[in-house]
Amino acid sequence: MFSKILIANRGEIACRVIDTARRLGVRTVAVYSDADRDARHVAMADEAVHIGPAAARESYLVGEKLIEAARRTGAQAIHPGYGFLSENAGFADACAAAGIVFIGPPASAIRAMGSKSEAKKLMERANVPLVPGYHGDDQSPELLAAEAGRIGYPVLIKAAAGGGGKGMRPVLKAEQFAAELAGAKREAKAAFADDHVLIEKYLQRPRHIEIQVFADSQGDCLYLFERDCSIQRRHQKVIEEAPAPGMDLARRKAMGEAAVAAAKAIGYVGAGTVEFIADQDGTFFFMEMNTRLQVEHPVTEMITGQDLVEWQLRVASGEPMPLTQDQLRIDGHAFEVRLYAEDPARGFLPSTGTLRHLNLPADRARIDTGVRQGDVVTPHYDPMIAKIIVHGQDRAAALRRLSLALAETEVVGLRTNVALLSRIAAHPVFASGDVDTGFIERHRAELLPKPTGPDDRSLAVATLARLMEWRAEATERHARSADRYSPWHRMDGWRLNGEGHDEVRWSVGDSTVVVAAHYSRAAGGDPSALRCRLDLPGGGMDAQAVSAGPNRMRITLGGDVFSARVIAVDANDGGRDYVVFAGEPGGRALRLNDPRDASRTDAAAVGGGSVRSPLPGKIIDVKIKDGATVSAGDALLVLEAMKMEHTLTAPSDGTVKRVMFAVGEQVAEGVELIEFEPAA
Repeated sequence: MFSKILIANRGEIACRVIDTARRLGVRTVAVYSDADRDARHVAMADEAVHIGPAAARESYLVGEKLIEAARRTGAQAIHPGYGFLSENAGFADACAAAGIVFIGPPASAIRAMGSKSEAKKLMERANVPLVPGYHGDDQSPELLAAEAGRIGYPVLIKAAAGGGGKGMRPVLKAEQFAAELAGAKREAKAAFADDHVLIEKYLQRPRHIEIQVFADSQGDCLYLFERDCSIQRRHQKVIEEAPAPGMDLARRKAMGEAAVAAAKAIGYVGAGTVEFIADQDGTFFFMEMNTRLQVEHPVTEMITGQDLVEWQLRVASGEPMPLTQDQLRIDGHAFEVRLYAEDPARGFLPSTGTLRHLNLPADRARIDTGVRQGDVVTPHYDPMIAKIIVHGQDRAAALRRLSLALAETEVVGLRTNVALLSRIAAHPVFASGDVDTGFIERHRAELLPKPTGPDDRSLAVATLARLMEWRAEATERHARSADRYSPWHRMDGWRLNGEGHDEVRWSVGDSTVVVAAHYSRAAGGDPSALRCRLDLPGGGMDAQAVSAGPNRMRITLGGDVFSARVIAVDANDGGRDYVVFAGEPGGRALRLNDPRDASRTDAAAVGGGSVRSPLPGKIIDVKIKDGATVSAGDALLVLEAMKMEHTLTAPSDGTVKRVMFAVGEQVAEGVELIEFEPAA
């Protein structure tokens, strides 16, 4: 076993490797960019080395810097994690030349699977079933269009290099092919510096099932069963589970043996994943092989009881695999959800900002994360906040645990997909195991409902939190006052004549909702409780709130008794938001409309006279010119962010008065890109 390893990655995978290495008595070296100087993985490692600016191409993707860091610190091996250089054959070769062990497969195996088209040819020779398609070298648009016609629509265009949904586009009709091909090639070029694509038959309701394989340097290879990764958005995984629902023993064995055959065909060593696309009739086809550990490996660990990172370290140090195929067993069921900083309501655009509040349900689930409260999610790297992993004795039990864990997940400071994850977990079709890659799109109405205003419960809870703040402020003033008996310090609704009340104002869209609190003079009960009657949009309700800890209250509202947490944060635009966690997945944010705060402005209120950048990125295509007349939904320009393309469209019929940026320019979030004049 190694005495010291360097982790050539960041985020949750770096933290995961450090945890396992520490348990095995192996020292760790972290690397970090300017953006990650205070990151969690840096704090966890025994040593840390700075490798450059925030941009990955100047830090995490510079193999020479990583190898030099390993040399300088005496690390014997480099763990690449996933992403960055984990599937870079040149980096694996460079490690070998430097006398450093690359904790992954041989460079030859990475090269064999690095091109999807070449991998298909290898798999064909190894008798691994393939989906009908074109994997040739001729990339002329005319030939690719002809091959798509031969295969039969719908087809799928896929980047020959890389993965993660980048450069992947379904095409339903022949007349769409040329535009989608151009977009896929452009995206592939930006993400992988290679615009080669392949064309495959696009199955209508496919399942994405992958097999975890492992091989050692003694020539043994086995499979650790399957994972179902069918729940996806934009061809990227959202929820993974193991084992796959509805999988019978015969099919599991057939897929496992096909995966092992694929690994043996390229002389594989270490952890790898063979991905299959499966039709509803049970047939399956090879899709690709990821020559690294996968993001979703924890569900395999949960059902097998094995630590795959430990297996990686042992196999890379020359040891045989800890178990044989016959010794592996499936125990129960596991789910993993990817908690992303993104906005599902805006096409899953990544969200950046500071994690003002972060509560992850560590007592209910395994949490793999690379961030802490107070950290910043930047535009430079993947926006995943954490992986939430649960295990149960069967699928139903695991799903119940998942729902409870998501209900306790709290993130404030940026948008997340936690509400979407909760809705998927609660959906009856998902509970039945009827999953495929089109699940989210098919159930979009239920999973991605249109935003609605706050309900009475959210308004009541936020109002009670604000009243409790006022009471605390009055108590503090009272303690500092020279006249402790002054009635002006009281917050119990006392008035010399008549009934007194307080009003709390909330901004809801373009309007203001006023909630009046009429204080109760009832005797008895908890003297620390705030008791009042609230005038809510739906009518009056008796309410009581008692502090139950930091930011937490025990509330009685009408006949309901429940706990709630309210996080108050100062927003970037100078306003103040109250985020209510009271049973609604993801919480509910309300903007305080305090008339005493005259300086508040609303940065989001941009009107109809401009098109603004939804996130930081680079302009890669401008489709219109100054003075152009456009219709609602027409493409205006293409923004690249986090290696994905985002097409911005006209918000309504109108005229493009001025395009503010040119191709190649970087833009910040919220910047005006196009001056737009809506039609009369």
